[in-house]
Amino acid sequence: MVPFDLDAYVSRIGWQGPLDATLPTLTRLVRAHMRAIPFENLDVLLGRGIRVDLESVFAKLVTARRGGYCFEHSTLLAAALAKAGFAPVAHSARVVLFNPRPASPRTHMFLSVAIDGTTYVLDPGFGGHGPLVPVPLVENHEVRDGPDVHRFVRRDSDWVLETPVGGAMTPLWMSTLEAESPIDFVMANPSTCTWSESPFVNRLMLRALTPAGRVSVMNRDVTVLRGAASEKLELADRTALRQLLVAHFGFDLPEAERLRVPAVAEWT
Repeated sequence: MVPFDLDAYVSRIGWQGPLDATLPTLTRLVRAHMRAIPFENLDVLLGRGIRVDLESVFAKLVTARRGGYCFEHSTLLAAALAKAGFAPVAHSARVVLFNPRPASPRTHMFLSVAIDGTTYVLDPGFGGHGPLVPVPLVENHEVRDGPDVHRFVRRDSDWVLETPVGGAMTPLWMSTLEAESPIDFVMANPSTCTWSESPFVNRLMLRALTPAGRVSVMNRDVTVLRGAASEKLELADRTALRQLLVAHFGFDLPEAERLRVPAVAEWT
């Protein structure tokens, strides 16, 4: 077991107050984690690959104050929750937001925690449309958090997480909720960060939460949400990307100025 520095983690996410294994604490902890640590796949596009052992994840997301994707976020949050007295369970899911189930491998990692007889799902590393709060595993129970709405529905043997996209409730991912072991994600991770058809290899994907809302990036397209207002921007070049990282994502990355994004022809 790798020792977990809880003090460094709570400092990274700006946590204040006690850490007790209750739903209010869980809700605040998940939100604090996601507000402090952005979703990003920059190291994949820089050809560095991703390591998902706890020591490597901690060094990147906490010590280096970077962001990451699902395997990194959930690995870190699971360790923090366990240290705080929760009993998190790791699961895998098929992301079906863009592709049907048969074309969607189990390459997403999320967590669940049981409190007072109810199971709550935590998804700190989905990015995009992912929930910022725990979602109870109760069919058709809508969780509203500001402008966000999430719910679970059943589809055969799968639980499906849905949220409004384009005005209609849309499935994000589906899972049997089977408990997984760390080795399952060690095996799934290489295909996610190196397979030529993986979206993480072909697209720049970023999300940071801000005091006013959030900033999301898909290739050169930037969406800035401030409350109910939405602004669309386009990154002019890699220098603009580096400036965006400093302004909204909490870190500077000089290597961003040599980033190669297959989906952005002008940058290749």
